[in-house]
Amino acid sequence: MSLAIKTAESGQRVRTWAAPAKINLALHVTGRRADGYHLIESLAVFTRFGDRIEIAPADADEFSVSGRYAADVPLDGGNLVLKGRDALRQAAGVRSTPPVSIRLEKNLPVASGVGGGSSDAAAVLRGLTESWGLELDSAELARIGLSLGADVPMCLAAKPLVARGIGEEMSMVPDFSALGLVLVNPGVPVSTAEIFAALSHRENEPLPPLPRSIDFHSLRNWLEITRNDLEQPALAMQPAIGRALSWLDRAGSGFSRMSGSGATCFGLFETGNVAKRAAAEIRSRQPDWFVAATRSMASEAGRDGQN
Repeated sequence: MSLAIKTAESGQRVRTWAAPAKINLALHVTGRRADGYHLIESLAVFTRFGDRIEIAPADADEFSVSGRYAADVPLDGGNLVLKGRDALRQAAGVRSTPPVSIRLEKNLPVASGVGGGSSDAAAVLRGLTESWGLELDSAELARIGLSLGADVPMCLAAKPLVARGIGEEMSMVPDFSALGLVLVNPGVPVSTAEIFAALSHRENEPLPPLPRSIDFHSLRNWLEITRNDLEQPALAMQPAIGRALSWLDRAGSGFSRMSGSGATCFGLFETGNVAKRAAAEIRSRQPDWFVAATRSMASEAGRDGQN
């Protein structure tokens, strides 16, 4: 959804859209298709912390990047933000899609296992659909999103969900409360393709059934019997991921795991305030790391939880 509306010096209305981090609480690799894509089952949530997209009318298309990780973002056609803009324009037609200025505030590390680029693309698709007044339903947006990447449809949904297939088959999880989370990335590069290539087993068991009632304790117990099948090959390539997990455990995490293909790790905390204290402790010891305390977004029927 749109976060804010402001007026630029030019008099144009600038709207801001959230691009939340996607956290794979559990990720099981269950097979591989003939075309090489891996099949997965994953429980994913989306956090309040993330990137931001600003969109405003313009005389000609513009794209700029700010934020802590701006230097790591390509400014050419390889950027998913621009790919999203162009794909939507192609679907709707040039006459319905006048020039826009897009600014990306890059707060999430690049290629870090939290779907940052995919979430940026999803925010642009949502934002431009509304800014341009396009009549596209969620199924059409998801189709366009999937052409950009397997994670984009998930990021368009941005609610607690279980993803299957290559990520495009989604089931929303009802009554899922907000979680207190700390995200930690030790600043090491991880190649998703190399992590998948290093898997020793690809035909693994799917996720177990979710608990009937999801709260901090039932979710933690459920997570204990699940896996991230990408974590072990990532740890072998980048031992710093293990250090990030250790710091989360030392700070009192109820459950710690790597998200996606890494290197970002998450710690689960009973309340948002406890998460904030843990993040401050880790940040004081590892000032060069990416460390963020945040909360996940609840499902439509879920409770927002404690602060």
